[in-house]
Amino acid sequence: MTNVINWFEIPAVDLTRAMKFYSEVLKVEMSEMPSPDGKMKYGNFPYEEDGSVVSGGIVEMEGFVPTTNGPIIYLNGGDDLATPLSRVEGAGGKITIPKTSIETMFMAEFIDTEGNRMRFHSMN
Repeated sequence: MTNVINWFEIPAVDLTRAMKFYSEVLKVEMSEMPSPDGKMKYGNFPYEEDGSVVSGGIVEMEGFVPTTNGPIIYLNGGDDLATPLSRVEGAGGKITIPKTSIETMFMAEFIDTEGNRMRFHSMN
């Protein structure tokens, strides 16, 4: 096993707003995936078909409730998490813990537009 996590899903109240937030903050192109039954709206982060890259999606569906409680997803902050973190508030999120050193690496925490507590991680 290479990674403990291989896919994640972030709950959203408004999929369009959430996809716009993460696209702006992470500077990635997201794609919306059609729902076979029409009960779910789903946005994919970039991923590799072979599963070689950990990725995930954003879900708008009954029962998927944004929260600041529970597990925390650490998103890749790239070469320096200060870069995506600097875009959080302009995209509608709120920084709750600024860039903080943890031994030889860094983390920061924010609340996204949907009300989810998330973190960035980077080595610089």
